[in-house]
Amino acid sequence: MTFRQIRDVLIQAQALGTVETVYFEGGEPFLFYPVMVEGLREAADRGFKLGVVTNCYWATSVDDADHWLKPLADIGIDDLSLSTDLFHGDDPMTTEAANAIEAARRLGLPESTITIEKPGGCSPSEQSDRGEPVSGGQVLFRGRAVETLLDGIELRPWTEFTECPSEDFANPGRIHVDSFGNVHVCQGLVMGNLWERPLKQIVQSYEPRAHPIIGPLLEGGPAALVGKYALPHEETYADACHLCYLARDALRMRFPEFLTPPTVYGDLEDAC
Repeated sequence: MTFRQIRDVLIQAQALGTVETVYFEGGEPFLFYPVMVEGLREAADRGFKLGVVTNCYWATSVDDADHWLKPLADIGIDDLSLSTDLFHGDDPMTTEAANAIEAARRLGLPESTITIEKPGGCSPSEQSDRGEPVSGGQVLFRGRAVETLLDGIELRPWTEFTECPSEDFANPGRIHVDSFGNVHVCQGLVMGNLWERPLKQIVQSYEPRAHPIIGPLLEGGPAALVGKYALPHEETYADACHLCYLARDALRMRFPEFLTPPTVYGDLEDAC
């Protein structure tokens, strides 16, 4: 995003009147460091609580991390979430994350870690609170995880996945906005585009049961989505996300305005 676009998003969030907290996430937001810092400053000036999620690649030493984090401390962010696990380095606690934690504590920044466990499939009881921020736990099998982490995973019958364990589609308490203006209720599942319509209008006109993808998910989860559109499928999947992701990928050409951007589905050729 450009800084002008970030400001536009913040203005629209302010006009909506119900947004309390803004997180700068990625990808990796520190790759766009000057724009991220100015965006955080703009959000703070508008009265939002602030959070940043990062993989800490920049924390090559504690002293260097201190320089990267001092502007965030000056602004006064409310959470610094640090990803550290075997998906981000050679150890569960990476050197970079340890450096960032030490620097954050020196600066008085509230920090926390996000650690994803080794994938092992998902039993029906292993569900997080719907709509809550990710703070760790098991891999959700969507995106790159589907392509790279399925070997040796215990699979379950597709008919068991009759609800979404992660998102509250009926009353979403969070949204994600990407650099194309898409407003996601789950990554790759869009309720509108705020470059085309104001966020307030998108939210006020949101009718989840009339949405061609969200409606079936509310009725009976990913299994209902497969059934409604008679999608080809395997007999077993790792978790609800796995079935939902592949079902949505199969429907992208039919509902391109709701299942986008292509990069979420591994389609780099149509990304632009």
